Amino acid sequence: MANPTHPESRGQGTTTSAAQTAKEAAANLGHQAQERAGEALGAVGAGMSNLAGTIRQNVPREGMLGSAAGSVAEGLESGGRYLREHDVNEIGEDIGRLVRQHPLPALLTVFGIGFLLGSALRR
Repeated sequence: MANPTHPESRGQGTTTSAAQTAKEAAANLGHQAQERAGEALGAVGAGMSNLAGTIRQNVPREGMLGSAAGSVAEGLESGGRYLREHDVNEIGEDIGRLVRQHPLPALLTVFGIGFLLGSALRR
């Protein structure tokens, strides 16, 4: 039988309840953050697709410039479609798979991005 005056038995139910409430609140915040991230990715995807359309409308279709612009527009459209059609978890899994398949290029890419961000932040 628990002794109500003993420090270990006092407030145990309250502590468990508070921990459960905190756990639920954290899970809710995580879910909301994931939804917002998904919405942001969808908006970025839509923006990429719009930019692809703008490039196609404003750049000549012939010649080397037209070919390069077409390739850029195609890449933007493809990336935009991917961002709109996949959620944050799927994108994370795809990135993890890509890094496992190609570790050295992934490491060099991360290093390059870090270098560019560091250079930009020093200015």
